[in-house]
Amino acid sequence: MKPQRMTELVIATTNRGKLAELRQLLEGRGVKVMGLSDFGAMPEAEETGKNFSENARQKAVFYGTLLGRWILADDSGLEVDVLGGAPGVHSARFAGGDGADAASRDRANNAKLLGLLAEVPPEKRTARFRCSLCLCHGGEVVLEVEGHVEGRILSEPRGENGFGYDPIFLISAAGKTAAELGNGEKNALSHRGMALRALLEKLEPFISQSQMR
Repeated sequence: MKPQRMTELVIATTNRGKLAELRQLLEGRGVKVMGLSDFGAMPEAEETGKNFSENARQKAVFYGTLLGRWILADDSGLEVDVLGGAPGVHSARFAGGDGADAASRDRANNAKLLGLLAEVPPEKRTARFRCSLCLCHGGEVVLEVEGHVEGRILSEPRGENGFGYDPIFLISAAGKTAAELGNGEKNALSHRGMALRALLEKLEPFISQSQMR
């Protein structure tokens, strides 16, 4: 069955920073963007996938089935080459931190990563941010896309914007950390921005022409 036109989209996250990024990227599409917090207390979807795309799909299908709406779920994180791709799908809780607030988890994750890389020279600190997006209508997967951005890990944080590993991830194409970029510049270069642009290229059939601006 063909899914109905999209007038509202629920981003499957309670992370305010991630929601703000996605909301800004979707601005002007004529679609009302909401987060899970708009629906009160919600159960947490399992994330047992072996990679980002499997986790994004699990979340999108779970919340799509639960809410019966258009759902966009992402799973994203950091892959450090010298660590064999870690923290990978464990990026959000690399240092543990269950029950801690997001800012505390971010500090702990960054501290653990910098500790592991303390003896690694700059040229071997290559890494990338990767983002997988899955769009569902109800429990049906409609679109899946991915984006990534290359860089390296610095030895100390720089910048005040962003969240997560942004202050220690130097984007090769910009010569700045993700936390030193303004919102527009970050959206143009980020893994999430690249993935969402790939999604938007395929999204037009699901958005009525009267909504496009």
